[in-house]
Amino acid sequence: MTATDIKVLVVDDEPAIRRLLRVGLSTEGYAIREAATAREAVERIAEELPDLVILDLGLPDMSGQELLQKWRAEALVLPIVILSSRTDEAGIVDALENGADDYVTKPFGMKELAARLRVALRHKLQQQGEKPIFQTGELSVDLVKRIVRLGEQEVKLSPKEYDILRILVQHAGKVLTHQYLMKQVWGASADVQYLRVYVRQLRQKIERIPDQPQYITTETGVGYRLREAE
Repeated sequence: MTATDIKVLVVDDEPAIRRLLRVGLSTEGYAIREAATAREAVERIAEELPDLVILDLGLPDMSGQELLQKWRAEALVLPIVILSSRTDEAGIVDALENGADDYVTKPFGMKELAARLRVALRHKLQQQGEKPIFQTGELSVDLVKRIVRLGEQEVKLSPKEYDILRILVQHAGKVLTHQYLMKQVWGASADVQYLRVYVRQLRQKIERIPDQPQYITTETGVGYRLREAE
């Protein structure tokens, strides 16, 4: 998989830039949210915390630097990549000292920007104590690029299948109850049968012998456990 389901909030007052990023990053697999002002950005984050923010420094109602300082003062754990036409060293240094994870100037290449986003996300995972790449047996999961492999072959998962696997990876070796998994994936209690269906589909893709799983084991009446990392 690629960056599917990684939510990126683009904060920029230029419609053309937002459109460019929406099209370009959607192609890379990111789910794009938009804000044209600092106020809108604050509202968007209050509604739904994104995985990463692309922030323009020249906003109409508040400078990007001030917004960055506000978020860092609130201890918001969120990768932030600055996107601006400013190329002066002082502006770059200020942004980085105010807590930005990276700085990209306009005009920019989409591949370069996507690479910077991956680095910022990797830093976040490392800060949270997660290893970017999980490996157990033939199964590997890249938590930054969201690539799943069985041996040398890439495995294509649906968003829900990946969500379940990601949560299991984050708690590898630990039993996760049905209720916990359903709440994490669906946001509320759901029919456990939904979970069983997705786990069965997931096993069809990552297990050599799905009826004799090596990686996702069933804890009868309780939930599931993912084999520990090696």
